[in-house]
Amino acid sequence: MTDTVTTSPLPEPGALLPHFVSTAPFDPNEGPALTQAQRAVSQASQLRLMWWKFRRHKLAVASGVFLVLLYASTLISEFLAPYNLHTRNVDFIHAPPQAIHLFHDGEFVGPFVYGRRMYLDMDTLHRQYTDMKDQVQPLRFLCRGDSYRFWGLVESDLHLVCPAKDGQLFLLGTDRLGRDVLSRIVYGARISLTIGLIGITVSFVLGIVIGGLAGYRGGWFDLLTQRIIEVLQSIPSIPLWMALAAIMPVTWSPILIYLGITVILGMLDWTGLARAVRSKLLSLREEDYVLAAQLMGAKTSRIIGRHLIPGFMSHLIATATISIPGMILGETALSFLGLGLRPPITSWGILLTEARSVSVIAFYPWLLFPTIPVILVILAFNFLGDGLRDAADPYK
Repeated sequence: MTDTVTTSPLPEPGALLPHFVSTAPFDPNEGPALTQAQRAVSQASQLRLMWWKFRRHKLAVASGVFLVLLYASTLISEFLAPYNLHTRNVDFIHAPPQAIHLFHDGEFVGPFVYGRRMYLDMDTLHRQYTDMKDQVQPLRFLCRGDSYRFWGLVESDLHLVCPAKDGQLFLLGTDRLGRDVLSRIVYGARISLTIGLIGITVSFVLGIVIGGLAGYRGGWFDLLTQRIIEVLQSIPSIPLWMALAAIMPVTWSPILIYLGITVILGMLDWTGLARAVRSKLLSLREEDYVLAAQLMGAKTSRIIGRHLIPGFMSHLIATATISIPGMILGETALSFLGLGLRPPITSWGILLTEARSVSVIAFYPWLLFPTIPVILVILAFNFLGDGLRDAADPYK
């Protein structure tokens, strides 16, 4: 029988613990080797990190490009529209859209439309139009057409595209007065798009000022602000807009009505932004850098504007971007109900007043075309807002 000897991993009592000391040189500032991409990220600024993350949101980038091009087009609406805003084609009332063709009798002609002939349907007493295949009307580009005053200042008649001489070009049809729907949509974009930007500017200023003071100061001002916000948010938006729009005098000029609608939309949309600013400032006002600014004698306006607001400005921009579609919809709804803008000002909401009744839509469905840019703009702003909101926190 053999005895088994067991060895313990522990040293004998009182013996020194074995240890190893490396003699290689050691630099405490030396870390793991970074790749080129990791080094670029570690050295990038906050703005550059946000841009990199926003660029990965393909739908937001495409929406941003679309909105930039759309807003740029409002600067040259007169040039882009085939007709003048008030041009009436009395021989083509409620004419349906014309199709663009490239080939005629198997031969390439270039972009053209066929001429139209109108006759009266004795059963429905509605105008009917047929294409005359023997009348080929080539489109003209960078051509002379209806005269206009560019931004009301410079007289011109240059257009991007024009109908043929003594021809017609109604790509989206005409309305009850024979006016080209496409041209009116192009002109209406200037009002409908800018009213959202001006309205959000008013809302942005009110939300930051009121919400900033409520969150930084607190006390009775904060309590009063919260009660006002709760009352305003408890009232349905559309009836409140209608009530405020209805009190504007009918004798006001179109420009005053435009400014009035803009102020109404801006003054009723600041509540959500003010709450967001207040909640942020309630948490940030206890930070050490705010206390340091107070000890150095900085004023309240400087602390809020230079130290607190820039810390979450990206979130505010994303919130404002998402709020713009609401204002565009508000103007469209008010104008559609007859309580917003009034002719001769043209907006997408005013264009939709042509399609109020079911009978008009049944016979002339192309009068609903102004809803397409409204839907596209609202979707683009929502996608852009989603991308900006994700990019606002690039470390997620």
